[in-house]
Amino acid sequence: MKKEAFKIFILEDDVWYGSMLHHYMSLNPEYLVKRFDSPKDFFARLHENPDVVTLDYSLPDSDGGEVLKRIKEFNKDIQVIIISGQEDVATAISLLKNGAFDYIVKDSDAKDRLWNTVMHLRELSGLKQEVEELRSEVGKKYDFSQMILGKSEALKRVYTMIEKACKTNITVSITGETGTGKEVAAKAIHYNSDRQKLPFVAVNVAAIPKELIESELFGHEKGAFTGAATRRIGKFEEADKGTLFLDEIGELDINLQAKLLRVLQEKEVIRVGGNGVTPINVRIIVATHKNLLEEVKQRRFREDLYYRLFGLPIELPPLRERGNDILILAKHFTDQFCKENKLPKKNISSESQQKLLQYSFPGNIRELKSIMELAVVMADEEIIEPSHITLNSYGSAANILNQEITLKEYTTQIIQHYLDKYNSDVLLVARKLDVGKSTIYRMIQTNELTVK
Repeated sequence: MKKEAFKIFILEDDVWYGSMLHHYMSLNPEYLVKRFDSPKDFFARLHENPDVVTLDYSLPDSDGGEVLKRIKEFNKDIQVIIISGQEDVATAISLLKNGAFDYIVKDSDAKDRLWNTVMHLRELSGLKQEVEELRSEVGKKYDFSQMILGKSEALKRVYTMIEKACKTNITVSITGETGTGKEVAAKAIHYNSDRQKLPFVAVNVAAIPKELIESELFGHEKGAFTGAATRRIGKFEEADKGTLFLDEIGELDINLQAKLLRVLQEKEVIRVGGNGVTPINVRIIVATHKNLLEEVKQRRFREDLYYRLFGLPIELPPLRERGNDILILAKHFTDQFCKENKLPKKNISSESQQKLLQYSFPGNIRELKSIMELAVVMADEEIIEPSHITLNSYGSAANILNQEITLKEYTTQIIQHYLDKYNSDVLLVARKLDVGKSTIYRMIQTNELTVK
């Protein structure tokens, strides 16, 4: 791709000196140089957004400082080099403080110094462009069709909802079982939205102790509590102008839910131990494996906060409902692991593929990734055979039915599997299996079942 010309505007009322600078800077074919004798003509063309302006400080009808100010007000990224007939240190310092990049005195070395300064600015401009291109690449990296692999109808519905989420700043609530890729979906939304070049901050609410979560989210002032040796900004402030992803929002302490609601409504935070208000502009994405409406009914989650966070709902399907996506993901994880560990590429035998398709994957995508990485390690040859694939015995109906046990023991295993899968949510398990919650509670009390 042809490199875009580097634009230099020269504002100089001395025709001879301005022509000399124009000729000298034009020796570089990558520079597009234009000369102006008056501020009026110069400002009439400023909309062309030059990269650099060389500004004669002693213009007859204008103050150099005012011209500098107008340029910076128009576009702060335009770099201004002051060229003056006098060596005035105080003036130079003042102009540099107000945004000038350099101050050059008109002497025998002026044109060489200008040449070097412009070359330096050209290099900085190139670096800035590289950064912008890298940021653009981040967006491509998080193309959600490449992040969330699969071709199933269930996944196509997810793609449709993510596309809708990317077009606005609506709050998004992502639900799905553990391991279905909720954070991946959140990143796909952020990096394909108009906030893609701004911060994406993720917080796992369940992983932070209850007594620290308020400080983590909203920040604290020095001395707010024992151990608060310095001021700390919270995740809301870190994510300002970008996206804040609150994972496992259903685990947020009921007492903090009111404070979170206030922050969302007022769009401002008050640090722990402080009185000052900090405005914020944050796009919120939340995720949970819980049924938040059920949590509201049980008074464990505020109804007003629930409706504030509901926004655009996206439900990620469990892996067992995605059919041949299992094989697409298995191949992806296999190839990825081989590449990262500099191993020869390995293929998955048809028998191994059938074994994977018959498994229910209680741990979803996260479990499949672990299974395939272990299979690559276990396979000595280039083919992954069924013996290399280690599955959780609770995850496969075929494995359970192969056991010679009583009906009661089958029942116990099935209920235990669902309790493990849904993080000991007895009410949800009772509803899914259509059994009485009292039955499950009784089995827990008699130690037939265990909860986390």
